[in-house]
Amino acid sequence: MDAPRHRAIGLALGGLVLAQVVTGTALAHADAAPGDAVAKVASAEAHGEPRSAARVTAAQVLDLARSQVGISENSLGGGTKFQAWYMSSPRALQTIARDTGRIADYANAPWCDMFVSWVGEQLGLQDTMGQDAYTVQHAKWFESKGRFGSVPKPGAVVFFDWNGGGIEGIDHVGFVVKDNGDGTIETVEGNTGNGKVEVRTRPTYQVAGYGYPAYAA
Repeated sequence: MDAPRHRAIGLALGGLVLAQVVTGTALAHADAAPGDAVAKVASAEAHGEPRSAARVTAAQVLDLARSQVGISENSLGGGTKFQAWYMSSPRALQTIARDTGRIADYANAPWCDMFVSWVGEQLGLQDTMGQDAYTVQHAKWFESKGRFGSVPKPGAVVFFDWNGGGIEGIDHVGFVVKDNGDGTIETVEGNTGNGKVEVRTRPTYQVAGYGYPAYAA
């Protein structure tokens, strides 16, 4: 179980000291391997398809998420490209307006949901995967779209409450890789373990629910 510091709180973080973020925020989209998934989206856009219509599969999302395994935060809990990207995104201004605080507060904030949002952005899935830094609000977004449920499908966005409660108690988020069929799921998550992107095995009793992006068959 992750330490309480991994709870993705909704920007009641005032007073955080702005740390040195990844050098060159404009490069936050770099290293978005594997290239095949990103290239497929780019090809769809080049042929006139909107980003939301690009035919992206759950497998491509999981490949991209797993390609980030090993990326780690710094000693202040920041310094990742996921935080740098989120701080430079238009969505950050919207969530600051909703939750209060400052853009700088995201520099060292828990980044599990920023990781999920970054993966979706790289593949043009922001309209169907959503974007947030606050896990509770992200889960509610899926619920408002009628895309929130209890089945652990590969590629689903999985929301955890370590105490086994509902949406209001959500602590953490990641992606479902597979249902192990034994009461556990395999996941890929950011800001887990010692502040890294890792593949984990989780008991389903810790799951508050799953968000379902619209993937290609």
